[in-house]
Amino acid sequence: MTTDWNPLLRDQFSEPYWAALQGFVQQERRNSVVFPPEEDVFAALHLTAYDDVKVLILGQDPYHGERQAHGLCFSVRSEVEIPPSLQNIYKEMQSDIGILPPAHGNLESWARQGVLLLNAVLTVRAHNAGSHRNRGWETFTDQIIRVVNAKEERVVFLLWGAFAQKKKPLIDTERHVIVESPHPSPLSAHRGFFGSRPFSRTNSALTDAGRDAVDWAIPHS
Repeated sequence: MTTDWNPLLRDQFSEPYWAALQGFVQQERRNSVVFPPEEDVFAALHLTAYDDVKVLILGQDPYHGERQAHGLCFSVRSEVEIPPSLQNIYKEMQSDIGILPPAHGNLESWARQGVLLLNAVLTVRAHNAGSHRNRGWETFTDQIIRVVNAKEERVVFLLWGAFAQKKKPLIDTERHVIVESPHPSPLSAHRGFFGSRPFSRTNSALTDAGRDAVDWAIPHS
């Protein structure tokens, strides 16, 4: 991991859980298809430098369909059909701040602005949702949340759904801001995600702290 995250996370690589986790993932890749591809597992950390983080959006685990996952939560490659949760995120974005959604689901433009698109679990067996949970990834990504929490400047944590909201004890709300709501999935979006205005609330929290707002508009190609 040749980024500014390395010195902050390096101690994890000598922990017993890390060796066990990597052994498990390698075995899974030998025996079945695993998403995302190996080179994309840490894409969130490569696209969003630690120094630049001003927003953290937390997902649960990667999409498990063909060609969907590329290392950023809720995001898919440009040529892939937009998943239902992301369609709902786009609907709320348009309702909240008037931005027309693009015809693709690639959120790299957010990541390059300091929006850390972090899944709690970084790999999954193809077509088997949740198959890599409780193997050690959560220990690693909890540490990512802790080092983001350690930043002096304000960070906005977007916690959508009960799973993400369980991470609230890792966040110092004296310094940072949590924006939470039900998950944007079709099963829960109508129970409070729609109308929660996460994009405008996030930018207000950033500008109130003297930080630049996020340009949520996504290039159309």
